[in-house]
Amino acid sequence: MKTAFVFPGQGAQYVGMAQDFISAYPEFAAVLDEFDARHQTNLRQIMAEGPEDVLKETRYTQPAILFHSICALKCFEEHSPIRPDYVAGHSLGEITALVANGTLSWNDAMHLVYKRGEFMIKANEGNPFAMAAVMGLDPQTVIEICEEAEKEGLVKAVNFNTPAQTVISGTESGVAKASELAKAKGAKRVVPLIVGGPFHTPLIHKASLWLAQEMENIPFKDATIPLISNVDALPNTSGQISKEKLAKQVISPVLWVDCVRRMIQDGVGYFIEFGPQKVLSGMIKNIDRDVKVFNMEKIEDWKAIDDAFKG
Repeated sequence: MKTAFVFPGQGAQYVGMAQDFISAYPEFAAVLDEFDARHQTNLRQIMAEGPEDVLKETRYTQPAILFHSICALKCFEEHSPIRPDYVAGHSLGEITALVANGTLSWNDAMHLVYKRGEFMIKANEGNPFAMAAVMGLDPQTVIEICEEAEKEGLVKAVNFNTPAQTVISGTESGVAKASELAKAKGAKRVVPLIVGGPFHTPLIHKASLWLAQEMENIPFKDATIPLISNVDALPNTSGQISKEKLAKQVISPVLWVDCVRRMIQDGVGYFIEFGPQKVLSGMIKNIDRDVKVFNMEKIEDWKAIDDAFKG
């Protein structure tokens, strides 16, 4: 059985995240301090003390989750010989995955997700927007609902999280109409999401251009461990192609179900999620109940994972 290392996206953050790693590893804390000095922010304090509303701001959320995920990864690698056959991440988690396979440096990735968050908010230019998670409908039905709702305003199916959970994103009027239609079609729930913009839609096209320009100043190395990309669910080790796909990913759907199924098709039977909470672990089990899923969130978690693999 092959193993995949996977990394969460926005929504997994919480006040107090990564504090055990920061206390135990001075070199990890130094990465956070360097980030704060470079961007004139106080992310270290916000992660430790909040307030939660500030931590939820996209420009803070994204580097916070990436930081926690890489702390967990590096701690695990220090203690366990287990290494991945594939890496993948959900939305911003794809940048984390590029640190895991050596394409990006940790510091460069922290900078990149901070800028990515800024660009994704700024690109919408203050227009009314919304995102919502549709529960209990198959993806094709959600796509068709969005097509019908676009008479009211742009709305797209953007995050294919599980066979029964798809996130929609777009204009406020478009998402409102699609939410109404989804409930009429029998959706179990439609949950509004608190986010900074209509992510993964053409409404933030400028963010894709700005991100591509920002990445020109950042080295992307070729990797030996393939990344399964959100954009097309295909494996890739080219640094240049990873860079191109990251720019495209900002305005493209996150094909998470396809990514997981592709890895399983290629022989992956073990998934280890690195970072805060267990969001991806739940999604993966809802995609395929037969695979083994583990989570590395805190320092002590490595032992149970390592023991399970030995067993």
